[in-house]
Amino acid sequence: MRALKDSSKNQDDQSIIETARRVLNIESQAVAGLEGRIDSQFVEVVRHLDQCKHLAITGVGKSGLIGKKIASTFASIGLPTLFLHAADASHGDLGMISKGDTVIAISNSGETEEIVKLLPVLNRIHCTLVGMTGNLQSSLAKRSDYVLDISVKEEACSKDLVPTASTTAALAMGDALAMAFMELRGVQEEDFALNHPGGSLGRKLLTTVDDLMHFGEDIPKVKENADIYQVLKEISQKRLGTTLVVGGQDQLLGIVTDGDLRRLIEKKKDISQTHAKDMMAGHPKTILKDTLAAKAVRIMQDHSITSLVVVNGEQKIEGIIHLHDILKAGVV
Repeated sequence: MRALKDSSKNQDDQSIIETARRVLNIESQAVAGLEGRIDSQFVEVVRHLDQCKHLAITGVGKSGLIGKKIASTFASIGLPTLFLHAADASHGDLGMISKGDTVIAISNSGETEEIVKLLPVLNRIHCTLVGMTGNLQSSLAKRSDYVLDISVKEEACSKDLVPTASTTAALAMGDALAMAFMELRGVQEEDFALNHPGGSLGRKLLTTVDDLMHFGEDIPKVKENADIYQVLKEISQKRLGTTLVVGGQDQLLGIVTDGDLRRLIEKKKDISQTHAKDMMAGHPKTILKDTLAAKAVRIMQDHSITSLVVVNGEQKIEGIIHLHDILKAGVV
């Protein structure tokens, strides 16, 4: 009995594996089939998107969900884009679209009732309509200014009930549009980061030294003639593991770290007569406050240090930034 159960389980396991592999094979072929459809029509759509001010993407059901993702992608790369549910559009939300806007309508059949109802209205509004459909003879295809063919040979669902390969193809075509648009417009990392300030990329590309540095009374610094006890007190109170050494005009002369103090104590028995200028390291590494914090980390790593002095163009002290401040902000 145990052997029969094990045999049945093995057969079920093999069936699961075969089904999954078949699905992936069908869907990969559906995406691969799109490559030959990237033609002059596709180029015209991308160039039009580069000139338009607002993009709306509409659909219902699974196509609507794909439309939401495509809309989110375009918005993230700088093209003001909204998703408009086709059913809601017929009940007032069409007011979100204005003359001159571009609309991408997604429908595999091209005959989705909610989409077809919108076609005459979109024409009267004088929108540019891009039909993304698997039926080039459909109402959507015939009424569109541009048509992108997302047809597939078969769905991955063995009973042909669930949209699978067709939605994958629609998503891939949307990604192709977005990435081609991104290249044409010359979208850079900094542009992308502006729309992602809460993400790790946004923090990396937007956070500057000025955002994280210690300034004013929080800058640890002592005069060059300060004795070792004053140096120790400043390092302890400001809690950055270091202090700057400045001259009479507050000009930067050097820096003393807690590591410098430990090494000094190891070498000298009597340190009471030691002053800041005797233990400091001259020419400390500096950085401008408008520099990206990520670059500050690279400088620290290159020189095996944990802090940088922030100066202005005239080399006057403006602050200090510590590696821990950058790590705490999640920049790296």
